[in-house]
Amino acid sequence: MTTVFDVPADLLIKKVAEEFKNNDKINSPAWSKFVKTGVHKERKPENAGWWYVRCASIIRRVYMDGPVGVMSLRTFYGGKKDRGVRPEVFRKGSGAIIRNALHQLEDAGFVEKVEGGRVVSPAGRSFLDKISAEIIKDIPELAKY
Repeated sequence: MTTVFDVPADLLIKKVAEEFKNNDKINSPAWSKFVKTGVHKERKPENAGWWYVRCASIIRRVYMDGPVGVMSLRTFYGGKKDRGVRPEVFRKGSGAIIRNALHQLEDAGFVEKVEGGRVVSPAGRSFLDKISAEIIKDIPELAKY
């Protein structure tokens, strides 16, 4: 049985983002064209479909880390803020982006709330494992393991 742990993260996130673009329940909010992904960033993302990539990354992170909350995901998506001549300081990522993405994933049935955070639902686990199996077929050196 192939799982998310068996495939490279970049290939999985790219494939899941493509699936989300075709999904009716995962939609990029109107404000997503204007926002930065955190206070540590200088500009908004260059990729026009960055919302789908972030949702794919979040569902993978929830799958791997198992009950997670918004604050732990903010820490994961944070980075160092450039403060000019002063030393760089770590800042958390945007909570609104993560919260809205989690709400959309919940409405789509891929993530569910439990005590202690959010976990991937059985439908979400099946969805990710199915995509992982498709990816591993295309990579001959990984398929033999």
